[in-house]
Amino acid sequence: MPQRPTQPTTSSGRFLTKLTLIATLGGLLFGYDTGVISGALLYMKDDLALSSFGEATVVSSLLFPGAALGALFGGRVADRIGRKRTLLLCAGLFLVGALGCAIAPNVQIMVAARIVLGIGVGAASVTCPLYLAEMAPAERRGRMVTINELMIVTGQMLAFATNALLDRLIQDPHVWRTMLAVASVPAIALLVGMLVLPDSPRWYGLKGRMAEAREVLILSRTPQQVDSEFDLISEHTAHMSKTTSTPWTVLRDVTWIRRVVLVGCGLAVVQQATGINTVNYYAPTILEESGLGVSAALVATIAVGVTSVVTTIIGIILLGYIGRRTMLMIGFAGVAASQAALALTFLLTESTTRSYIILACMVLFVGFVQMFIGTCVWLLLSEIFPLSIRGFAMGIAVFVLWCTNAIISFLFPILNSALGSTGTFGLFVAVNIASFAFVRRFVPETKGTTLEELEERFEEQGSTRVPVLV
Repeated sequence: MPQRPTQPTTSSGRFLTKLTLIATLGGLLFGYDTGVISGALLYMKDDLALSSFGEATVVSSLLFPGAALGALFGGRVADRIGRKRTLLLCAGLFLVGALGCAIAPNVQIMVAARIVLGIGVGAASVTCPLYLAEMAPAERRGRMVTINELMIVTGQMLAFATNALLDRLIQDPHVWRTMLAVASVPAIALLVGMLVLPDSPRWYGLKGRMAEAREVLILSRTPQQVDSEFDLISEHTAHMSKTTSTPWTVLRDVTWIRRVVLVGCGLAVVQQATGINTVNYYAPTILEESGLGVSAALVATIAVGVTSVVTTIIGIILLGYIGRRTMLMIGFAGVAASQAALALTFLLTESTTRSYIILACMVLFVGFVQMFIGTCVWLLLSEIFPLSIRGFAMGIAVFVLWCTNAIISFLFPILNSALGSTGTFGLFVAVNIASFAFVRRFVPETKGTTLEELEERFEEQGSTRVPVLV
């Protein structure tokens, strides 16, 4: 058999680039909508007379029930109506939710709009990496899927930068409304862009639409790759068509699939248990309480956003050379060390110098998360689940992720008040050491194989206690 080329043709390369840029607008919106609240909150809490509980509710309502429900049902919807139509639906939810937040007259409407926005965020967080993983050739899958993570952190950086810019340009206590309304622009771009893209060949194969699956492969593969990958998809989907089991039945009855889904849920928990979103949502508040003014805190937070983008790019490059499990273990070790330094810094006497040391520790912490953990977890979640329940299983894992995110984000101000910053970040150190142990024991290596080959290898390992590839 001749060796398959690893480089795409010019036309397929252009198609995959266009597809990646359009689809990852969902990731950009995910990042902007979760990041923008950190700055908007500084004005909103006075404008809407938010109590501490109201503040926590506004932040966490996007996460739970919003994003959690969006993830749980988004995977099922993506399996039923397709990855493309689900992303179109997400774009509509992003648009309605952003405009609803911008015009909210009171906290009740704000929470309702944040829930709508959260449903879009949750569904997109499942569907974007799923769509990219199924569209990508095996040798480009890691890079294409992790571009979505780059767009997430780019969205967060844009949110931090937009907050600081609008704070400087618009001397108005209602400036938070403009901060939130900006998200409508990429929502419209996602809506228009997805109209011109096809669905994934794996989803077409799952639905028996083999001619359309081949057409998409012709667009996105070299001529030498089309036949071999089409045969692989045909064989795989023909095997799956012999069963009429529901996803819940498969999960209950097939031990190896249940184990893989549990590993996926564990990955979701440890990614959020880093505490990364305590920085994304509360960085300006933490810096303001450390002694910086509101404007200075907003500007300083941009450093966190820039760090996220730069380290994510480095992480994407490293994925070409380092295995997923190794990346995760380096990441959790670094996160634990940087959080220990952060916890100790809060013991210093309050000063401007102390504020900037806190910022430096936060930047180091964010760098380890985004370079080694953020890039890998979303990629692994898009890879490890079998095609027959891929959207459903990823929906469960991302539901767990968003629930964990919501719990940590809601509890952080309470823990910080009860334990102090040193005690709170000390607790995160212990959690991240446990996460390192989980990755080492349970997480599989997926680098360098097709999605179908991964599924076959996991099934062959069904008689072993845990599905770990080293």
